[in-house]
Amino acid sequence: MGADREAGTEADRAVEAEAASLFGLAPVAPHRVAAYGDHRDQVVDFYLPEAEPAAPVPLVLLFHGGAWRAPYDRRHLSPFAAYLAGRGFVVASVEYRRGARDEAEKAGEAEKAGKAGKAGEAGAVDTAGAGSAAGPRAGRWPETLDDIAAAVDTVPGLARGLALPVDPARVVLAGHSAGGHAALWAAARHVLPPDCRWHLASPPPVCGVVALAPIADFTTARELRVCSDAVDQLLDGEERAPDRLPLADPAALLPTAVPTTLVQGTTDIDVPPPVAEAFAAAARRAGQPVRVVRVAGAGHFPLIDPTAPAARTVADEIAHPAQRAQRAQRAQRAHPAHPAHRAPSPPNPPKSVR
Repeated sequence: MGADREAGTEADRAVEAEAASLFGLAPVAPHRVAAYGDHRDQVVDFYLPEAEPAAPVPLVLLFHGGAWRAPYDRRHLSPFAAYLAGRGFVVASVEYRRGARDEAEKAGEAEKAGKAGKAGEAGAVDTAGAGSAAGPRAGRWPETLDDIAAAVDTVPGLARGLALPVDPARVVLAGHSAGGHAALWAAARHVLPPDCRWHLASPPPVCGVVALAPIADFTTARELRVCSDAVDQLLDGEERAPDRLPLADPAALLPTAVPTTLVQGTTDIDVPPPVAEAFAAAARRAGQPVRVVRVAGAGHFPLIDPTAPAARTVADEIAHPAQRAQRAQRAQRAHPAHPAHRAPSPPNPPKSVR
């Protein structure tokens, strides 16, 4: 019993040390900030390589974690975003709507509803502010997914409009924890039902996905009550889960045909390894090979801590799909009769949501 308690105490201290290392880093200011929508959270921070690149470089669309809860924004990911930029990428660190609507938003929505003569809607009970005993509410439906989709559809064009040195054929989706879910889900929108508002007619124009400690399999995450039941809160309640899981769970949206890598710390207790393993197993059953990189002795936060060795592993994994795409570009130039790379399709018009 005493040895078990001592081992538990040591593990707790290790987790605390990992968190303190990451959250003790000062936020890094971006080189550019742009809006991809009208809401104050629909913004993206761009981090650029230190030296002016001689040719266009890969663009990493990076989504932060924090269990879709409002207190956790993109700032804690900024040192890692800057680190990746130092490795030669242009990094777009995406903000998106999380957690409960604040009072200003609720008042604005009520005012709009009142002006439109929708007294019943304005007076309806808003359950989107309900959290849990563990803390703030996780996510909001459908706005969180609206923003993830809009960012992937819009940000590469914003980067080109700002004359940033990005190669549109080498866009990599990446994210940590809840942001890992965002990256996996964004790569699978063409698998969604055609009447879903987020459906794409074809795979997104990205060369790969690298998901770090992702909330990748909602069934397993719910069983393990990951991040204090964050998945059920994102889906807006357990009673809505049966209808919404098929639309939001990356493990239900396979195969995608998008090269996918999962990076998972073996000692992660926030999003434990069985969550990533369940996604990889679902992908195998669907006929899609998924690369799983296990970082021995790493917990949840070292994957995005630029002072930790695990961050170098992550950066290497993010580079791999971009390198594959570059080799494909060179082969295509060597054989010009091959079909040219298709330009991205325009975003779909909004559709109904369930």
